[in-house]
Amino acid sequence: MTEKIRTLIVEDEELARNLLKSYLKDQEAIELIHECENGFDGVKMINELKPDLIFLDIQMPKITGFEMLELLEHKPEIIFTTAYDQYALKAFDFHAADYLLKPYPKARLEEAVAKVVEKFKKGGSQPDIVDKVASFPKDEYLERVVVKDRHKISIIPVDQIRYFESMDDYVMIYTKEGRHIKQKTMKFFEASLNPREFVRIHRSYIVRVNEIAEIQQYEKESYVVILHDKSKLKVSKTGYKNIKGTLNF
Repeated sequence: MTEKIRTLIVEDEELARNLLKSYLKDQEAIELIHECENGFDGVKMINELKPDLIFLDIQMPKITGFEMLELLEHKPEIIFTTAYDQYALKAFDFHAADYLLKPYPKARLEEAVAKVVEKFKKGGSQPDIVDKVASFPKDEYLERVVVKDRHKISIIPVDQIRYFESMDDYVMIYTKEGRHIKQKTMKFFEASLNPREFVRIHRSYIVRVNEIAEIQQYEKESYVVILHDKSKLKVSKTGYKNIKGTLNF
C-alpha cells in the first residue's frame, strides 16, 4: 500500500482528541485530514471529505456515534474510541475495524491501525454501516430517531411519532408536527420499537397504539384503523391479529 489512509477524528473531548493525534503522528500509514467535536459536524465533514477511516466516539452531545453513522452517505472504516464497554458487541455487529476502550495505551492504538492497514492491503470491501446499526438488545428500544433532510438534521423523540409508512427502501415517519423520511426498513423499526407502544398493522404501517381511535370493518375480514386525527390506515389479517393481541380484545 503506497497511498496513506485518509483519516478523520470525531470526538467531543479535546484532551482525547489531542492524545489520539499525538499517537497518530508516529503512524506513517495515517494522514489525518480533519477533526470534529460533535456528530453533526462529523456527518458534514465525512460526507464532504470522504475519509478512508474514522476514529469515532460513541457518547457525544447532540447525537451519538451510532446515530451519526445512520446519516452517512460515505461509509469509511471505523475504529470506535469510548469509555463505555457495553457498546462493544454492538460495534462489532456492524464490523467495526476495532474498538478502543479509554484510556487506551499507544500500543493498543498501533494494533488497531495495523488491522486497518492490513484490511486495505487486502482490498477488503468496506462495511455497510447503515444495515448493521439495527442490532439492539431485546430489552433496549429506540428512544429517538435521527433524520437528515438536505443540510438539516432533526432528532425525533419516539414518543412524538404517530405512525410509520413503508416507502420502498425508505420509511416515512409521521409526527403531529409533520413528516420525515428515513432510509431504513420497516423490519428495523418493528424490531427496535417497544411492542407495548407500537403495533405492525400492515406490511406498510406501524402505528403508535395510543393513536388508534377506532377499528372499523368495511368488508368481510377487511379492516381499517382510524387514528385520532381521522387518518385511515389499512389493516392486514396478520395486522388485525397483532392489534387484538396488543389491545386484548
